[in-house]
Amino acid sequence: MREIQPVIPSFREFVLSSLKVGCLGFGGPAGQIALMHREWVDQKKWIDEPRYLHALSYCTLLPGPEAQQLATYVGWLLHGVRGGLAAGLLFVLPGAVLVTALAWLYAAQGDQAWLAAAFWGVKAAVLALVAEALQRVGKRALKGRIDLVVAVLAFLALAVFGAPFPVVILAAAVAGLIGSRGAAKPVAVAQAPVPWLRTLGTAGLWLLIWLTPLVAVVLALGPDHWLSRVGEVFAALAAVTFGGAYAMLAWLQQQAVEVRGWLTTAQMIDGLGLAETTPGPLVLVNGFVGFMAGWNNGGWVWGLAGAGMALWQTFAPSFLYIFAGAPYAERLRQSPAATGLLRAVTAAVLGVIGSLALWFALHVVFSEAAMLATPWGGRLSVPVWGSFDLWALVLAVAAGVALIRFHVNVMVVIVGCAVVGLVRWVLT
Repeated sequence: MREIQPVIPSFREFVLSSLKVGCLGFGGPAGQIALMHREWVDQKKWIDEPRYLHALSYCTLLPGPEAQQLATYVGWLLHGVRGGLAAGLLFVLPGAVLVTALAWLYAAQGDQAWLAAAFWGVKAAVLALVAEALQRVGKRALKGRIDLVVAVLAFLALAVFGAPFPVVILAAAVAGLIGSRGAAKPVAVAQAPVPWLRTLGTAGLWLLIWLTPLVAVVLALGPDHWLSRVGEVFAALAAVTFGGAYAMLAWLQQQAVEVRGWLTTAQMIDGLGLAETTPGPLVLVNGFVGFMAGWNNGGWVWGLAGAGMALWQTFAPSFLYIFAGAPYAERLRQSPAATGLLRAVTAAVLGVIGSLALWFALHVVFSEAAMLATPWGGRLSVPVWGSFDLWALVLAVAAGVALIRFHVNVMVVIVGCAVVGLVRWVLT
């Protein structure tokens, strides 16, 4: 049987298809990866299945939004750098514009009773979505007893001891590398050498593009200005957040809410709900956080500046990782050390998402929380039991069953929960 060769589209065809993916990319990374597979592998046959899965496996190893990186990788395969730029930018742009507009509406009208009621329902849906992510990652991460130990230790480090997120991921990566020693090496595949000078040039160029806005703001406004701090936090997030959006959120809420005070816990959960209702990657919530930081420091103009800085620092690094690293991807797949590292980090990500699920449950099912001092010098958030909201728990469980058991569309669940919140407000 003769192998069917992929069809190479024109650049215009690919741009239009990328725009379609960007506008229809609901459902988080899993939904977006499935959408791109259906569009580019099944229907248009622009890339074959093994190459697509190979690109996906490489992007899973990277920090940052893997779905955007996968779109960039496919664009790079089909049309080089301009194809990668088109696919990566169009994957993000429709959702970024919409999230920023919704953030402005939320900041300007967030004190409306009907809007608060709708978001009461959306928060329950968000809790269900995090639970679904925990279940989905668990299937992939828990391949043995050691994986379970890594996941539990990561959960305890974050949820109980308040360890910094990068330290948890780094510890897991080191453990994975150590555990990979002695693993059987795969059969070597002949590969053309990668020009390292070209790689250095590409990396240097995109590093400059990525960090220039941050450096300019620091020089103009000073390192202690809130906009400089926004750039620093999101640049760090882009560099160390392995494991996708839900893993990133654990550290983001720690930095944005507890450390920096850019927004409240309730606003953070509302922002995640907004990001869930728009196309594009879930980390578009970063734009909401940046906007709220700016809004609280001077109004909508600074809000736009904060959103722009947050989004740039989040998504620009993906082009660096793909354009500089994709030529090495085949070699990386042949490495037992890389395989061991990925496995341990994936297990740790399960613990990270578990700590995030606990944090969401605490602030959705209970309307009040208290800070408890711990013997090891930290502070632990605990619920005020008198503030228990039975109906929020019932709605979250119902949304979880709809998502996990019956695979109901994410948008249907979110809109349905918002409607329940509005009905509850009308009736009470």
